[in-house]
Amino acid sequence: MASRRAAVLARRGASAIGSTASRRAGAKPLADLLDSRNGEFSSPRFSTLSPAGADVSSRSTFQHQSVTMPKNFAKGRKSAFHASSARPVMEIGMPSLSPTMTQGNIAVWRKKEGDEVAAGDVLCEIETDKATLEMESMEDGFLGKILVGDGVKDIPVGQPICLMVDTKDELSTIGDYKPSGGGDSSPPPPKKEESAPPPPTPKKEESKPAPSKPAPASSSPQSGGDRVFATPAARKFAEEKSVSLSSIKGTGLDGSIVKADVEDYLAKGPSPSEKPVSSTDQHVAGGAPPSGMAPLGDLDYTDIPNTQIRRVIAKRLLQSKQTIPHYYLSLELRVDKLLELRSTLNATLDASKKKDTPAKKISLNDFVIKAAALALKKVPEVNSTWTDEYIRQYNNVNISVAVQTENGLMVPVVKDADKKGLGTITDDVKSLAGKARSNTLKPNEYEGGTFTVSNLGGPFGIKQFCAIINPPQAAILAVGTTEKKVIPGLVPGEYDVGTFMTVTMSCDHRVVDGAVGAQWLGAFKGYIEDPMTLML
Repeated sequence: MASRRAAVLARRGASAIGSTASRRAGAKPLADLLDSRNGEFSSPRFSTLSPAGADVSSRSTFQHQSVTMPKNFAKGRKSAFHASSARPVMEIGMPSLSPTMTQGNIAVWRKKEGDEVAAGDVLCEIETDKATLEMESMEDGFLGKILVGDGVKDIPVGQPICLMVDTKDELSTIGDYKPSGGGDSSPPPPKKEESAPPPPTPKKEESKPAPSKPAPASSSPQSGGDRVFATPAARKFAEEKSVSLSSIKGTGLDGSIVKADVEDYLAKGPSPSEKPVSSTDQHVAGGAPPSGMAPLGDLDYTDIPNTQIRRVIAKRLLQSKQTIPHYYLSLELRVDKLLELRSTLNATLDASKKKDTPAKKISLNDFVIKAAALALKKVPEVNSTWTDEYIRQYNNVNISVAVQTENGLMVPVVKDADKKGLGTITDDVKSLAGKARSNTLKPNEYEGGTFTVSNLGGPFGIKQFCAIINPPQAAILAVGTTEKKVIPGLVPGEYDVGTFMTVTMSCDHRVVDGAVGAQWLGAFKGYIEDPMTLML
């Protein structure tokens, strides 16, 4: 035993000496450069973890000795081993620039292939689900190849969009290098699946698909019309995949749909008889248009592509109405004192302004924001968010302000509105609204809101409306226009004229009980009808 152990130790020692000598001679062991599983490059400067089938965010981690990269930006970044050149090629992936971002668009590239790039240089402009942001390089190098050109849309987070190298000499070594497929490569398989079923298609059409439609509906339990029973996980998964639950046969308890049913449905692909036929498809296929609708040939129309921002807005609004139990509270507020105070403050600001500077004007909406913030401090239960485990009550009061833009509704945030004066709130709203309309908001300017104010009264003259809650918030205030009304005077038989404004509060009943919502509206009314309390 002793001799055998001595022999093993001797062999290990010789191996270590040989390895050390080769390193000193300038050669590196193959194991230090090439992963035996996938041939990827690794070094003390770059490290790559690539388990098969893992998501890009988990299998690609970029590490630099001197630069600490933001965690969201690092998604998709990867160094790989190029067999023809034996040099590292860095794949730069589509970064995740906001919590809700799953894909992005390339607006324009600021750098061209072959350009030298320094740390902090802007590589390109990326359109996210909220705004257009600049993507900066986190290190020095050269832009070797652009994989995704200007104007390309719906690029999944993590998918490689360009290649970088360290030195100019390495530009020529990229050649026909192919990225490791950091993006979502799921689109091709469905095409193959869709091409497989065509043979049975004519058979199903010949057998008249009309009677086959009631079959899926009857297989899943329904009550009160077209209600389909499904688990929350199945509903969420179907929503993400844009699949209608009404066309899926459930295998769960009492025929309810579970997530596995949705997965099987996507794997098999819907049969032609199950696919819903739109009025456009009916007309193209020779079918008659729905009753009451003119033939499409007689209509002049334009199809407007949905922007990334519009898609996210639609998804979040649908999520809000489907998952949040809304209820509404309306109240009329008399604003004569507030309008008088506003006129006095604006006159003071106009008199004190400098010659060449525009006058600052405090708007009615600025008073609303300030009053809402103070009411949230007085009734903090409204300043909360629902989770399955607990209700999170915020100590910060950040008011989201709805701003209509060409790309859709944006909600920049006035941070710590309860601690700011009316003049500061005016400046913040003006600046944020301008950035929202020019699509240049930064993530920290539209994230972190705890309550939303939506005003259609001042700009559009809407008397009253009900707004949809902006998740994960628990309430939103809809502000209508002001109007004069005749009211009873102090002396019997006499009448007075007052200016009133209608507000409607939408509440999440899981968080804000009816009494709590009424209490908040009472506090808000006190600040609006006695605006001097806003100054205290």
